[in-house]
Amino acid sequence: MHDEHENTHLKRELGLLDGTMLVVGSMIGSGIFIVSAGMVQNIGSAGWLTLIWIVSGLMTMIAAISYGELSAMFPKAGGQYVYLKESYNKLIAFLYGWSFFAVIQTGTIAAVGVAFGKFTAYLIPELGDQNILYEAGSFTLNAAQLVSIVTIVLLTFINSRGVKNGKYIQTVFTITKIVSLFGLVIFGLILAAKADIWNANWADAWTARSYNKESGNWYTIGGSALLSAIAASMVGSLFSSDAWNGVTFISGEIKNPQRNVGLSLFLGTLIVTIIYITANLMYVAVLPMESIAFAPSERVAVEASQHIFGTTGTYIIAVMIMISTFGCNNGLILAGARVYYTMAKDGLFFKKAGGLNKASVPGWGLWAQCIWASALCLTGKYGDLLDYVMIIVMIFYILTIFGIFILRKKRPDAERPYKAFGYPVLPFIYILLAAAFCIGLLVARPETCGWGVLIMLAGIPVYYLTKGKQQSAADID
Repeated sequence: MHDEHENTHLKRELGLLDGTMLVVGSMIGSGIFIVSAGMVQNIGSAGWLTLIWIVSGLMTMIAAISYGELSAMFPKAGGQYVYLKESYNKLIAFLYGWSFFAVIQTGTIAAVGVAFGKFTAYLIPELGDQNILYEAGSFTLNAAQLVSIVTIVLLTFINSRGVKNGKYIQTVFTITKIVSLFGLVIFGLILAAKADIWNANWADAWTARSYNKESGNWYTIGGSALLSAIAASMVGSLFSSDAWNGVTFISGEIKNPQRNVGLSLFLGTLIVTIIYITANLMYVAVLPMESIAFAPSERVAVEASQHIFGTTGTYIIAVMIMISTFGCNNGLILAGARVYYTMAKDGLFFKKAGGLNKASVPGWGLWAQCIWASALCLTGKYGDLLDYVMIIVMIFYILTIFGIFILRKKRPDAERPYKAFGYPVLPFIYILLAAAFCIGLLVARPETCGWGVLIMLAGIPVYYLTKGKQQSAADID
């Protein structure tokens, strides 16, 4: 009883700075240090690379300021899950929660864990994905996957103990990664930018080229092939910009949430967008396009720091990126358990996920999330995990932002302390761009994205089964 009271009366102890740091800390994980390699292989030019990062940043900021209206209307824990339930119905909210557990949060935790493994391998090569530990048919287990699973288990254990200073850990990790990225950008542009590299990269900036892994050749692309390549490239930039909505899950602990949640979303996404665009301009100023595309193990940031600082600097950067990904996963693991807890309280998730352990945290939800995220670490490479996650993430962002239009019709007189900036034009532009991205991605990567969509749709029969047999389901779990 005491535990429940504690969790239904969350203390509003986080201010605007804490909220902004949470947005920035959740967004900057592994992507910015890695994904530009795959993007250049898809699109092959400095102009398109930069434009894709700018468009992704603007889309993220439009989504964030649109969410401000919803967060001000429903200033309670649960975030996007609550907005979908209020805009649509329990089925849509359940499908989000189901996808959140099956694909979105766990797939992101797995991808960030795999990225942590990539950078650990830079320091200790034996822990890399080249070191195959076990092989059976098409299944292989490598050392990097094992490293990622160990970190996920460790962070879950720490969070299950009800660590009180999580806020401070998160702030330290966030400041470390902001400083490391700004340091890399500033030193790169001042010390290592070479006019000949910059000029060569921009000489043919708008000729899109795609690298074919089978033939080992580059091909000039246009038309529908270009649109598919843009969609495939945006997986990386949108993934790097994702998780900005984590602050909405903890609205119950933000002071003056009607003002501060929306403002945290805007400031956080603005800071990260500026960092990401300048980081990519730095990559283009320091490295030839071929070096970005084929950076060893896709570690573009390490390759850039090699040119800026020499060998010693690359080790420092690798350690900083390990801190960044470790801190990012800490936040993801913590936030995820809160969503399952809220769902279980609504009778839309395993009953045990709504229980608290002795440390007053949802331990069962944390460990269930840990087991599935660890399993996803074994399913594939970093890029596959991104495709798998991003198609579902974007579908639910589209639905949530369309929810603003629905709620304006359904509840015209509801209190709206903050209204979506640029409504209805900006939210509508976001929906169009995001829908085009989803269609392009399904066309370009049906083998990975298709599985993500199938897992989401598999939630429909699960919903009706659990709804009809809630009592027997409760007995089973």
